[in-house]
Amino acid sequence: MTMPPRLRQAALIAHVTSSVGWLGAVVAFLALAVIGMTSRDPATVRGAYLVMEPAAWYVLVPLSFAALLTGLVQSLGTSWGLVRHYWVLFKLLINVVATGVLLIYTGTFRSMAHRAADPGAELASVRNFSPVLHSLLALAVLLAAMVLAVYKPRGVTPYGQRRRQAERESRGTPGALSVSRT
Repeated sequence: MTMPPRLRQAALIAHVTSSVGWLGAVVAFLALAVIGMTSRDPATVRGAYLVMEPAAWYVLVPLSFAALLTGLVQSLGTSWGLVRHYWVLFKLLINVVATGVLLIYTGTFRSMAHRAADPGAELASVRNFSPVLHSLLALAVLLAAMVLAVYKPRGVTPYGQRRRQAERESRGTPGALSVSRT
């Protein structure tokens, strides 16, 4: 089932907005992680790690789910389909895995925030390179999804090939395999 043009455009705007928002939030999160690792001011270091947990729950997680939901709507409501093209499947896989890793990693944010909130904790024990690494990896993965969305590389799944063939046969399009019985 394909969506009417106006609904398709609205869904596309929602998907692009949530996806780019997620990408931007990851960049902002990377900035926080770098500040936490490099600042000489103890209050700034502690503040950076304290803000990571709520930033993850109130910005990163909602945007990741919004990108997933709007992507599903886009794929199911357009001719691209969810399982017709490999690039759509790869984008879905990227989103599901990235969201899963993010949800698992929120426990680490909680631990880092508790450590940063402890005034007796040494500053060296508060600093953690993990958010920098995870943010860089998330940035790379989300950029890969964006490249897939823009370039839409060729490659139709076996299901997509069968579906395309069935559509050709139903329209009587030249090039469709048909058996004539005489």
